[in-house]
Amino acid sequence: MASVHAAPSVEEQYEFTSETKRRLLIGGIAGLVLIGLGAFLLASGIGGHDTHEIAPEAAEAARGISGPHEFHWTTRLWANIWLNSVYFTGLAVVGMFFLSYTYLAQAGWHVAFKRIPEAMPAFLPFTGIIMLITFLVAGHDLFHWTHGELYDPANELFDPIIDGKRGYLNTPFFLIRMVLYFALWYGLWFMLRKQSLQEDELGGLDQYNKSIRYGTIFLVVFAVTSSTSAWDFVMSIDTHWFSTMFGWYTLASWHVAGLAVITLTVVTLKERGYLQAVNASHLHDLGKFVFAFSIFWTYVWFAQFMLIYYANLPEEIIYYEERFSGFGGIYKIPFFINVFLNFAFPFLVLMTRDAKRTHIFLKIACWGVIIGHYFDFYNNIMPGTVGEHGGFGPLEFGMILLFACAFIWSVANQLTKANLVPVNHPMLEETVHHDI
Repeated sequence: MASVHAAPSVEEQYEFTSETKRRLLIGGIAGLVLIGLGAFLLASGIGGHDTHEIAPEAAEAARGISGPHEFHWTTRLWANIWLNSVYFTGLAVVGMFFLSYTYLAQAGWHVAFKRIPEAMPAFLPFTGIIMLITFLVAGHDLFHWTHGELYDPANELFDPIIDGKRGYLNTPFFLIRMVLYFALWYGLWFMLRKQSLQEDELGGLDQYNKSIRYGTIFLVVFAVTSSTSAWDFVMSIDTHWFSTMFGWYTLASWHVAGLAVITLTVVTLKERGYLQAVNASHLHDLGKFVFAFSIFWTYVWFAQFMLIYYANLPEEIIYYEERFSGFGGIYKIPFFINVFLNFAFPFLVLMTRDAKRTHIFLKIACWGVIIGHYFDFYNNIMPGTVGEHGGFGPLEFGMILLFACAFIWSVANQLTKANLVPVNHPMLEETVHHDI
């Protein structure tokens, strides 16, 4: 084992170069400029939509909206902040999810690139703080259930359906849950990360065994919080509508997008001369993960859609009616882009064995999945928050660019804090000789 540890291929330090930092800063500034431009255009009445082709009373009943509500352009700004925060929260927490189930399975094949998913959850405090501020400032604009008049039987806007959910959907409990989600996710990652770094210094099995325990605890916590956070962050926007599969659906979307980020990062670092211990078999396994969980996401997506379509209940089908033909059809194209990029595209690109071992095919498939699942969350969040005023413009592109640059910066910064390959991991020899 000692000779393997001394091998040059596992002694690698990632360098977060000034050139990379400069590019990320330029990207972030460009994102801010686009956000400013988009906000200016929206404030000037340019770039919005004003369509009413869906029956207003049906749409309002489905989302739990009662009475007149004036739209202000800032709602689209807050909705984009919320959308990107939810999406990048998922990418970050999936790093911990990946580590946890590989620890529980006592897998060794992934050790050569373990530092990449290990770096991703460091972004959680940023999205957590942004989401907390967004809810406190714009919760009334994004979440209809936050309006107090809905719970007053004496008020003409009283909503008995939403009132029946007040034990769960109320502002204090929502804030408590939000804080608990991020505290538990980040806290357990912090402890696992600490053990991983100590393992590099001390060796032995103590830190590895503790990591298995922390990973197991996280899986138990995440089994509950992945669903409840999906209900809170996304499904509660359409307050009247619900789906018993929505927690699994959101987890599947987060998971495959996170796997695509891990795979894309591994390939990118490999092409830049890092991760010499990563071979074609590692890439093949990562490609299989992306391929398999793209199919799993499609299974959950279709099962949810089919059951609602088959039942043909107005309070359920309105969710898809809005996305097919509502609001002048502005969500129809993103809806089908979502299905194509998240199922058909990765399925066709990664179908063969050679494709899963080829950098260019892996990168194309992963970019498709990452973009596709952004559209997935876009379609889940935007119709219920901005409705007919949605769209793609400088604001949307700028927000994506800003969050992406911040996420990449966070991951790159974490990668500099330890050797790229955990040199004292007990499964190191297995990963170095991984062959399928």
